[in-house]
Amino acid sequence: MKNSTLYKIIFSFFMFCQFGFAQVDVVYSDLVWSDEFNTNGVVNPTKWFHQTQLPASGNWFNGEVQHYTDQLTNSFVDAGMLNIVAKKEPYTNQGITKQYTSARLNSKFAFKYGRVDIRAKIPKNLGTWPALWMLGKNVNEDGAFFDSSFGTTSWPACGEIDILEHGITQSQPDNYIQSALHTPSSFGNTVNIGGVVVGNNIADNYHIYSVNWSPFQISFLLDGVVFYTYNPAVKTPNNWPFNEEQYLLLNIAMGGVAGTVPDNYVQSSMLVDYVRVYQNTTIDTQIPLNFTATIGAVTSTSVELLLNATDNSGTIGYNVAYGSTSNSMAGTSGVQKSVVITGLNPNTLYSFTVTANDLSGNAAVNNPIVLNATTLPNSTLICSGTSTLAQQGSFSTGYNYEFQTNGTDVKITYGLLDTDKVGVIAILWKQTPFTQTNMTNVSGNIFTHTITGQTLGSTIKYGVKFAYAGGLSVTSYYSYVVGSSCALQLDTFSELNQISFPNPVTDVINITSNINLDKVELYNLLGNLVLKTETNTNSIDVTNLSSGIYLISVYSGNERVVKKIIIQ
Repeated sequence: MKNSTLYKIIFSFFMFCQFGFAQVDVVYSDLVWSDEFNTNGVVNPTKWFHQTQLPASGNWFNGEVQHYTDQLTNSFVDAGMLNIVAKKEPYTNQGITKQYTSARLNSKFAFKYGRVDIRAKIPKNLGTWPALWMLGKNVNEDGAFFDSSFGTTSWPACGEIDILEHGITQSQPDNYIQSALHTPSSFGNTVNIGGVVVGNNIADNYHIYSVNWSPFQISFLLDGVVFYTYNPAVKTPNNWPFNEEQYLLLNIAMGGVAGTVPDNYVQSSMLVDYVRVYQNTTIDTQIPLNFTATIGAVTSTSVELLLNATDNSGTIGYNVAYGSTSNSMAGTSGVQKSVVITGLNPNTLYSFTVTANDLSGNAAVNNPIVLNATTLPNSTLICSGTSTLAQQGSFSTGYNYEFQTNGTDVKITYGLLDTDKVGVIAILWKQTPFTQTNMTNVSGNIFTHTITGQTLGSTIKYGVKFAYAGGLSVTSYYSYVVGSSCALQLDTFSELNQISFPNPVTDVINITSNINLDKVELYNLLGNLVLKTETNTNSIDVTNLSSGIYLISVYSGNERVVKKIIIQ
């Protein structure tokens, strides 16, 4: 079936149409590398490398308990499918005996920017951690395929893109899959995650798990539909190490973060129908045309830029520079792009230098366009900010919020900064008593609503539900004292959620918090309490605890937050 030319033509057309209308910023359509797994027996050695060398500690990371092998029983092709099999069996290698075996395949192909499609069935057995993911080709991981020639950079500075993970989110509903990104700014228990519940059982049905990686953002898709996009507004090596080639990894890990493997476990298999990588290979020599840039909405802390250009490739790359800051983003040919620059100072003149290029580097003839705008004066009755906190759903970039008192009226303005949402509407939520009111669109994804007849000095609590094609995201509730210069506050629970600490740690857990902490408890993965402190301290001595993964419970008042932590 897979060798049918007609099938491939029909499929390519279907995928092009499917992804052409998906919520991705750049559509990649030229197949540059694939494995269709058409030949039974050993995995194609020209395309895949078995990574079997143990780390220096003698154990794989995250407390995993398996040996990765090149045995035919752990990875093979049969009936057009790659089988990766995790098994319960004693196996000795490199002088170490383990009770489980599995396979970890590295692609011998690396690339920068493009789309990856993997059609697969994913096992759900307790204690297993199947993953489809990518690592920087420059990672200095002993035993990896590219390490000896290109391994110059430590993890996570090499960047890690997890297309699919299952088994490490036991608190989530059945058939929940997760995608994640690991960078120097967030790794291990990273905050850069997105997930979705798959409608049809992932162990019994094939699904297409995809990532669309452009110079501007990384989007994750399930069966052609985006469910999470990573797009930091200002990209630095700390939050965006994704400008170097990456390679693919397919594996099933056992135990550790995935939990204890049950005693009656025998084996489980991940079946992969195909792996395909798409890029755009056509040489483009036509420059972008009709490039325009104008000023949109202006507040005391933000300026909106309205950009437009056309290009035969269908995609425009815009760059906005001001001061020492430079932001890049993608736009669709012929479609106005709203770019909101936030975090500005009130009553200040800003000069923005804007350029337009296609993805081949061809520049618009009228580059650059310089725009000048002065932010509005800061009213003593305005309070504003930017956040990514959500009480429902999630935000890939975040949102702006502003409360302004005018007499006995309060004007509430919210601006969605996410660029991966389409068809956006905004609904204002009042916390108590709960009511909801449609907000008025100002421009782009900026919405406002004025509530009247308020009492000066009273406290109001509001949030906003952003609804869009394919889902919704709801901001946290913010408390505002009417007539105040700046009294916006999050509820205690939200503030507690903002605690942070280095992860992993060695001897001491140093917790950073804006509020007083009443108690800290540490549990192992079996649920046993191993450490407890009831003093108001942000430094917890863990020198007497064994290395491993723990759950840390932090209390403040009647609120509690639980997070994972690794002790080395």
